[in-house]
Amino acid sequence: MVFLIAGASHTGKTALAQRLVERYAYSCLSIDHLKMGLIRSGYTSLTPASSDRELTEYLWPVVREMVKTAIENGQNLIVEGCYIPFDWEKDFSPEYRAQIQYRCLVMSEAYIRSHWQDIMRYASVAEQRLDDTDCTQEVLLRDNARALEACRKYGVPYILIDKAYQVDI
Repeated sequence: MVFLIAGASHTGKTALAQRLVERYAYSCLSIDHLKMGLIRSGYTSLTPASSDRELTEYLWPVVREMVKTAIENGQNLIVEGCYIPFDWEKDFSPEYRAQIQYRCLVMSEAYIRSHWQDIMRYASVAEQRLDDTDCTQEVLLRDNARALEACRKYGVPYILIDKAYQVDI
């Protein structure tokens, strides 16, 4: 089984992946780690400041084939990151899709506004964020609204974080 955990920044993808690793003893792939490895090694001219669209176009083909390889080898895998396209299903045949569970984490506007301090306090709970100055309430509101709209457009399952942060797969 492969779990794909998507969502905007600061929604808790990495923390959820860590909980699933601890519960199921699956391997985990952080797309952010892959991104930074490729950037730091000089294998791409993209940077951490490149657009999400550019990074998704660059990273998703590699991640997609890693998912297929895991399925073909009967291996369990958790993949987490914001670079999983909402139309991911088009890249897999029904046999592969049967082995994939996808969830997108989305925070509601009300949750972001009423829990802003909590979101920032827990931002480094699963990974050390060295520079978080580009994360503003307005950015989170915009990105989560876009994620919710895309989930609905593509008909993909999502977990709406609204009144309390209760996320599980």
